[in-house]
Amino acid sequence: MKLSQFKYFLPQDLIAIYPQEDRNEARLMVIDRKNKKIEHKIFKDILNYFDDGDLFVINNTKVLPAMLEGEKEKTQAKINVFLLRELDVESRLWDVLVDPARKIRIGNKIYFDEGTLIAEVIDNTTSRGRTLRFLFEGTHDEFKKKLFSLGRMPIPELIQKLRDVTDEDEQYYQTIYAKNEGAVVAPAAGFHLSRVLIKMLELKGIVFSEITLHAGIGNFKTIDVEDLAKHKSDSEEMEINEATADIINEAKNNNKRICAVGTTCLKALESSVYISGLIKPYKGWTNKFIFPPYDFKAADAMITNFHPSQSSMLMMVSAFGGYDLVMKAYKEAINERYRFLTYGDAMLII
Repeated sequence: MKLSQFKYFLPQDLIAIYPQEDRNEARLMVIDRKNKKIEHKIFKDILNYFDDGDLFVINNTKVLPAMLEGEKEKTQAKINVFLLRELDVESRLWDVLVDPARKIRIGNKIYFDEGTLIAEVIDNTTSRGRTLRFLFEGTHDEFKKKLFSLGRMPIPELIQKLRDVTDEDEQYYQTIYAKNEGAVVAPAAGFHLSRVLIKMLELKGIVFSEITLHAGIGNFKTIDVEDLAKHKSDSEEMEINEATADIINEAKNNNKRICAVGTTCLKALESSVYISGLIKPYKGWTNKFIFPPYDFKAADAMITNFHPSQSSMLMMVSAFGGYDLVMKAYKEAINERYRFLTYGDAMLII
């Protein structure tokens, strides 16, 4: 398929800049692939679509407070640093993006918090990418505490254009079940799952299993090729352990439904699935890029949000729900004034 087939116009006033106060009360669009029907519900109505023994797969990644502001040594020029991933614990090495990149060369030092934390540039990785060695006396835990105390949550740029990052985003931009640090993009479909709703689902017999996929900024990178078959996506670290694989496979063998909560879960499952549809344990990296047509083997349903035009997430959702039906649903969502993007309303595809 072509990139241009996934372009749509999103009115700016439909971009949700804050989440719904009670996330269970967010709107829920339900897409029935078999009957080609679209329903309009409230997110807590999701209880009505699943039965005893069905399985929700959730992504327990935890978002890093990845945005830091520092100063270049001597010139005091303002430098924005975006943490991508830790490369080496002992050496305090991090893969980062810097802005403005033209001012930062190998050997330069960046000062944070009036010099209480210093980083030295030791390599160039891409036009904006750098490898930093942080200079810090203390344990690794003390270093991480200091580093993260200086960072802000990396909410998407589309939202940052409409408002500043706030302290509340530390809570907003994280699922309630986040535990494994490493993401710089939140698995936003999980935002709608409150502790109360999870308990209600469990009381109905719904089973939850956790995978980890540390979502990266590649999810929001502009795709610059018209022929999607030529696009190469960034690699992301993931893990499906043996216990989780066993839980998923038991549900599949018992003909129970598997619901992927978010595109990150769907990507992880499809990165570690046998032809039979069973899941194998896997720890490593995935650069899987899914767009229509695609034969999904792992999940029977998915929960997702409403994604940006021409984004890889929209392409994956279109592959799962069917291109024509999903694009029709997006037009209807705009007409019905659904709230879009990370902090917006939800979609269930069954």
